[in-house]
Amino acid sequence: MNLDLAIVMPVYNEEECIESVLLDWLGVLDGLDVSYRMIVLDDGSKDRTADKLAKFDGDSRIHVVKKVNTGHGPTILTGYKHAAGIAEWVFQCDSDNEMPASGFRELWQKRSGYDAVLGYRVQRNQPLQRKVISVVARRTVSFLFGKGVFDVNVPYRLIQSQVLSEIISRIPEDSFAPNVIISGVLVKRKVRVLNLPVLYQPRSTGHVSIVSFKLYRAAALSFIQTLRVSKSL
Repeated sequence: MNLDLAIVMPVYNEEECIESVLLDWLGVLDGLDVSYRMIVLDDGSKDRTADKLAKFDGDSRIHVVKKVNTGHGPTILTGYKHAAGIAEWVFQCDSDNEMPASGFRELWQKRSGYDAVLGYRVQRNQPLQRKVISVVARRTVSFLFGKGVFDVNVPYRLIQSQVLSEIISRIPEDSFAPNVIISGVLVKRKVRVLNLPVLYQPRSTGHVSIVSFKLYRAAALSFIQTLRVSKSL
């Protein structure tokens, strides 16, 4: 483990924005006194995402992982396992720029004394079905594990590798929403967690891959998997 920070970024069909998103993150990270690597996982994109990522070939700051499509959750877990082995801290973010790189500096600067620093989305205007899913996820974690994480599925989280490694070792590789489970375990184990507000901005490119009835089915799966993990602890 020789790096301060490893960033896990799953990517799927983001040809329109991935280049600018990576440049934004590199700009922020280069402005900090930190050794880091971005682990960008292309989850079998069907558009020109791979071509855009190829522009960063040879950049030691970015490690691109090309993989067959397994879904968002399993891809995050793959990234977590890699990241936790090379850095002291692991940060996960999405590739759509809904939570911009500019908010990371505060999380990083306030990490001292905490095991996890988690963002929570502010000024977030969700469709009704996504609001329902968010409420269900939050109440599920509260009921099964307890309170302490404001935004249980937020894709903007900084966690110490030692803490994260122990948690993900108990999470099935096919988990749909591992971040929900991780949030619950952080609460259950009374890990030192700091919640910080991060500005949410609606995506301006691409589209959400899970919609309507698929979203509710995915939420049900997430609930079942979270329940199973809670019983195993």
